[in-house]
Amino acid sequence: MNFKKLFSLTLLALSISLSSVANVTNPENDKKIKKETSEEKTIVGVAASNDNFTTLVAAVKAAGLVDVLNSKGPFTVFAPVNDAFAKLPEATVGTLLKPENKKLLTAILTYHVVAGEFKAKDVVKAITDNNGKFVIKTVQGGQLTASLKDGKVLLTDVKGNTSTVVLTDVAASNGVIHAIDSVVMPQ
Repeated sequence: MNFKKLFSLTLLALSISLSSVANVTNPENDKKIKKETSEEKTIVGVAASNDNFTTLVAAVKAAGLVDVLNSKGPFTVFAPVNDAFAKLPEATVGTLLKPENKKLLTAILTYHVVAGEFKAKDVVKAITDNNGKFVIKTVQGGQLTASLKDGKVLLTDVKGNTSTVVLTDVAASNGVIHAIDSVVMPQ
């Protein structure tokens, strides 16, 4: 590639980057982006557009739950980030994604989903209103216990394992996502 072509391509890339920055920093465009995210993208769409949830999205697809999590809802999803799945014993995710383990994978994933939309302030209020612990019934049928530690919401599964909510109130058209740092497990 000659120097003129390389220089032209560099200028083109720079101008595209600068126009993107201008669009993002414009408050009106920022409102538009937030509106599109919350009004048009379902929980699956929001998760699929975030690189921190690639393992979760692959698992949702393998379990056949895309249509469910694209439905009207509303849902609250305690969504494990990729690093949460990486904490599981080696080869666990690969094993769970196999077709013969679809039932177990579905149970694990639906254990992270709650019917209804519960923003972070609602969860914290429920915890404080219930003497520091609030039991949450999941779509899977099991229970998670929410509590507060150092100002952060902790989820404790039925086996006693805990996960910390690391990001709250990610809006979707059919609910809300709260990112968690560990995978919680049903009975």
